[in-house]
Amino acid sequence: MNTIVNKVQLIGHLGMDPEVRTLNEGRKMAKFSLATNENYKDAAGKMVENTQWHNLIAWGKTAELVEQMCTKGKQVAVEGKLVNNSYTDKEGNKRYSTDIHVNEFKVLGKKES
Repeated sequence: MNTIVNKVQLIGHLGMDPEVRTLNEGRKMAKFSLATNENYKDAAGKMVENTQWHNLIAWGKTAELVEQMCTKGKQVAVEGKLVNNSYTDKEGNKRYSTDIHVNEFKVLGKKES
């Protein structure tokens, strides 16, 4: 049961090309965003599309693969965990963010020739 304590699985489209950095020790980090869409009918029966944006981070070999295989607009399935962060902005306000640290991903859809 430990393996599902903090687990996230999403399917969506990349909102940007991954931003990849090589850190001092040579390890790579890839940051990118993923849009997920939910469609439902509101109380009046009108179809509504709700888009949620998620911040994703991949490390090491996973970041290298993201860099090679992922571009803006591609549909991907990701699995990872939620990581909450806090920081103080320039005005001295405490800010919070939640990222998904990607453990695995799969590019979906048709292969390009």
